[in-house]
Amino acid sequence: MILQALNNYYQRLLARDEPGLSPFGYSPEKISYEILLAPDGAVAQVNSIHDTSGKKPVPRILNVPQPEKRTVGIKSNFLWDKTSYVLGVSATSKRADKEHEAFKALHRECLAGQTDPGLKAFLAFLDAWTPERFKEAHFREEMLDANFVFRLDGERAFLHERPAAQAVRARLLGTQDGEAGAAAGLCLVTGEVLPLARLHPAIKGVNGAQSSGASIVSFNLEALSSYGKSQGENAPVSEQAAFAYTTVLNHLLRRGEHNRQRLQIGDASVVFWAETDDAQQAEAAEFLLEQFLSPKSDDEQEAAKLRRVLEDVAQGRPRPLQSFDPKLDPGTRMFVLGLSPNASRLSIRFWQSDTLEVFARRAAEHAEDLRIEPLPWKTAPSAWRLALATAPSREGRSKSEDVSPQLAGELMRAILSGARYPHSLLTNVVMRMRADGDVSGVRVALCKGILARDRRLGVKAYDEEVPVSLDVQSTNPGYRLGRLFAVLERAQRSALGGQVNATIRDRYYGAASATPASVFPVLLRNTQNHIGKLRKDKPGLANSLEKDIRDIVDGLGERFPRSLRMEDQGRFAIGYYHQAQARPAKAEGAEADDTTDSDSDEQGTAA
Repeated sequence: MILQALNNYYQRLLARDEPGLSPFGYSPEKISYEILLAPDGAVAQVNSIHDTSGKKPVPRILNVPQPEKRTVGIKSNFLWDKTSYVLGVSATSKRADKEHEAFKALHRECLAGQTDPGLKAFLAFLDAWTPERFKEAHFREEMLDANFVFRLDGERAFLHERPAAQAVRARLLGTQDGEAGAAAGLCLVTGEVLPLARLHPAIKGVNGAQSSGASIVSFNLEALSSYGKSQGENAPVSEQAAFAYTTVLNHLLRRGEHNRQRLQIGDASVVFWAETDDAQQAEAAEFLLEQFLSPKSDDEQEAAKLRRVLEDVAQGRPRPLQSFDPKLDPGTRMFVLGLSPNASRLSIRFWQSDTLEVFARRAAEHAEDLRIEPLPWKTAPSAWRLALATAPSREGRSKSEDVSPQLAGELMRAILSGARYPHSLLTNVVMRMRADGDVSGVRVALCKGILARDRRLGVKAYDEEVPVSLDVQSTNPGYRLGRLFAVLERAQRSALGGQVNATIRDRYYGAASATPASVFPVLLRNTQNHIGKLRKDKPGLANSLEKDIRDIVDGLGERFPRSLRMEDQGRFAIGYYHQAQARPAKAEGAEADDTTDSDSDEQGTAA
């Protein structure tokens, strides 16, 4: 399914002349110079074709006949190569003479009898050229070992782009397959009987994989083979299909500021694309999917627009996607592929395909599951930002190397598929809050999202819903204890002001959320001292805090629970956040105080 979708996408891009995409048998390579040939094969001129759009000239990327795989052997490329092959000169190679002879032998054999003017001129050049002529005025020392292509003087197309050359190239590919003993068979991708690829081209651009490239399909050990088959015969894919899926995957994985179809989420390099022949419709769908996968934090207006779309989707309003962009078609099929490095191979971290409408609905469900008030962010967090919340927090910041490599991928899979969040996620978040006391809005939202999704999917039979905002009627002991802890912390802060070196959250949050019976009696006794002090300075606030404590404790039963389950520890965090973010009610009477005294701002601490 994955290779089939990639092959189909390659064919669509090729049909609409996508820049930088190579046809079968060709690949994008770095080319520095061109040799202009006169009709008689004489060198008319040598030009630099470097890309000068940046700060310094760099070789231009051109689609040329796919290079040979060279290790120690001498193999010539077709109609282009480095100077040791093309001209017989090199600053590094000690066998330039042999490489040049191989270059001439290949082209004399495969171009014999050609009547195309460009190819005839090229053969005449090979007959007349000697390495000693490199010292002529056309060539310079800095050209040594650079890649060269050829062009007939007065024409725009390079020799390898001429129809006659492409026909020779196609014949060469078939001949090479035959010489290598490539068997024909039924291609699992196209369903046609074609020569099968023994080795698939390398896939480059996946973070953490080998720089020379890695493979999705690879059989290089006897233990991986079966029924006497070797290498690519174990998963029969034709040469054309193997070239197509690897070429388009390398195109999607290319690095650059203009590539909007690639994201990095944890250790997974993520690519996505739309299945439509309309280029504008595809671009609009891919842009919206990118916003779902990785919301941008630098454009508040765009973020607000995206929130409205998700709200419209969640509430079932008509044509919600078209309100974001009229070009969007809800039925456009979308594909998302996450690749992770695994030595010389690539692992499929996740693979999802569905319509844009379905992905929008799942993104809306994800946003609704995470929704908590007050909202702890201006822009919805990406999967990677959520995964960072599971890492240790040092002064409100987390390091990416502390995040489990698999967690972000599993989290993204859950978002895309609408399935449960990773089973270990709640435990990770709760344990982090207990360890470092950073009860940030993102961490609390994760707790809320995990519990809300499990309840919605029927995985856990919770008696009551997970509240979005402060719910004073909730009877869940974890939620009420979290609220109580927030009120006790507020009392401490209000009584001691700036003299607090460490609040009860810093010292007791972990124990209070896990074993309430061992901590809360002590905290309540200490709180009476704080309230006693407040009665002298702020009696209104003291009365308000006492009332809050009494109301919460009355709903807890006769004694505090000895321990809380992991799910209730998650609700403890939610209750703490809701109560801590609620503004204290103004005290009654003439001595009403400034009840804007609040606990520390937990709202914007993004993990």
